[in-house]
Amino acid sequence: MKAKAMGALSPLDPSSYSRPEFAVIKHINLTYDVDFQNKILYGNALYNIKVLDYLDDLIFDTSDLSIESLELDDGTPLAYKLDEPVQNLGSKLTITLPLAVTPEKELAIRIKFSSAPTATGLQWLEPNQTAGKEHPYLFSQCQPIHARSIIPCQDTPAVKFTYQAEVTAPDQFTVLMSALRTKGEGNRTTFDQPVPIPSYLLAIAVGVLEHRTLGYRSIVWAEKEEIENAAWEFEETEKYLKAAEQLCGPYQWKQYDLLVLPPSFPYGGMENPCLTFVTPTLLAGDRSQADVIVHEIMHSWTGNLVTNRNFEHFWLNEGFTVFLERKVAASLQKDSKSAEQTRDFSSLLGLQELDETINKELGDDSPFTRLIINLDGHSPDDAFSRVPYEKGSLFLRYLEDLVGGPDVFDGFIRSYLNKFQRQSIDTFQFKDHFLEYFKDNEKISTIDWDTWLYKPGMPSLCFCDSFDRSMTDSVQVVVGKVNDVECTILNYTDVRRFSPQQLIYLLQTLIEQEPLSLERLRDVGETYRIDGNRNSEIEFRWLRLCVRSKDETKLDDALQFVNKQGRMKYVRPLYRDLYAWEEVRERVIANFLKNEPFMMHVTAYMLKKDLHLSE
Repeated sequence: MKAKAMGALSPLDPSSYSRPEFAVIKHINLTYDVDFQNKILYGNALYNIKVLDYLDDLIFDTSDLSIESLELDDGTPLAYKLDEPVQNLGSKLTITLPLAVTPEKELAIRIKFSSAPTATGLQWLEPNQTAGKEHPYLFSQCQPIHARSIIPCQDTPAVKFTYQAEVTAPDQFTVLMSALRTKGEGNRTTFDQPVPIPSYLLAIAVGVLEHRTLGYRSIVWAEKEEIENAAWEFEETEKYLKAAEQLCGPYQWKQYDLLVLPPSFPYGGMENPCLTFVTPTLLAGDRSQADVIVHEIMHSWTGNLVTNRNFEHFWLNEGFTVFLERKVAASLQKDSKSAEQTRDFSSLLGLQELDETINKELGDDSPFTRLIINLDGHSPDDAFSRVPYEKGSLFLRYLEDLVGGPDVFDGFIRSYLNKFQRQSIDTFQFKDHFLEYFKDNEKISTIDWDTWLYKPGMPSLCFCDSFDRSMTDSVQVVVGKVNDVECTILNYTDVRRFSPQQLIYLLQTLIEQEPLSLERLRDVGETYRIDGNRNSEIEFRWLRLCVRSKDETKLDDALQFVNKQGRMKYVRPLYRDLYAWEEVRERVIANFLKNEPFMMHVTAYMLKKDLHLSE
């Protein structure tokens, strides 16, 4: 069946059919039975629903779900209609209530359902796609709007609910969810999530796993082949949590566990409550990618406690989290000077990524380069980029500097978190609270809100002039040497004292300019000991440099890199660079098509766009 064209649906969220202005899910009791052989989740959900206005029917989001039965909690069958699917949005489920329901009434509705093997929010891995090569594996990725493929729900971040779950899986397998693990007996595991979450934070993973304790409230889970590396890499998790609490207040989710997923996971991390999912590409062996863990920890406040009302305001989740991540990472430095250098250097790295995203990837007039975007007719997946992360963080840094710096702004952060915790909000509520909090600060009258929120392209960067550039200046010296045609000898001493982040900045700077000659490229790779570096952030950028210089000896390495992991931060830019190399384009497309069946839905969906294979 061909899906209908996409269109605006709910007046509160263009990515959902649901109408939470009439009724909202408050709690779900959920059971799942995991069927690896048929790649199906069999589900049974009891919904406690609070009615807010008069209504005759209730609307849920679904995607590729089979509905077996739908009834009131007392067993009374309910009539329902499942519409034809709309592309990217799934099918509208309309539940007819037996009598008109009045405000403040509570409903209990039970739905028995099953997912499809092709559910966009799930990836079913064959044993050969895992580290152990012996057992299958299942994990979910519901953000932004894929929860509807694993449970009928109001799949909008405007709605938050608590949940309890019981999951049945084969013996030997560990089941984990975005909740507190309460009991595991035989092949059944139970969970409780007492803090309200939006649907995109519902998460499940099932695999043959081991665990190690990191601290009194943290465990790391992974396959046995990765567990020791993971335990070492993430050993300082409790230190990061304490630093985050210093800035944001008490951690409210009780447990903070980490799960290292197989390589096809499409993101660096996913902030599922109580259980952050992370990519194995973080296992660099030098703890240099700890910023990703700090980022996911900060989501425990911004994103998970205070949530964007819909994904048009996604910068409230990600811009705030990047901003706080850099503040917390800086607070871990040994002195104030180092803290300032670290924070500013991270911001300059982010600025590099933002510049490439806007000027090379999206275009500086793209409406998706605004902070507040319009998703009418678009999937939130289409709009995903570094813009809400980096442009949002820059906006908050601008506001912080304007009103008087961290000593003044940190109080506002705590006020914002306290006021809006456990709620879903939009940019206008943030703006109103900011203006009220700083009403006696004359400088706020100079803020050009419309330009920051609605103008596409790069923001004004005048305020960045005050950033400490000592760590980037030393990199620019090396860039000058690499570009100097009269400099025939590079020396490892040029970069010996560089941190991994400075090597990343060096490579990113070289990516942004004209391709290097093959001779100079190979000299850089060998002399600076970059070729063969297994830090994924460095390897990724090195391979991009090689592809841009059309180094045929590195083509196999580049294809192997995009095949062995599915992190979109890496595979999308590298595939775009490979596509631009016309002589190898057919081979690149054939490589993608061969590996597409092993990719998470969102990765394949976005790569088809990058490779011009979409309809």
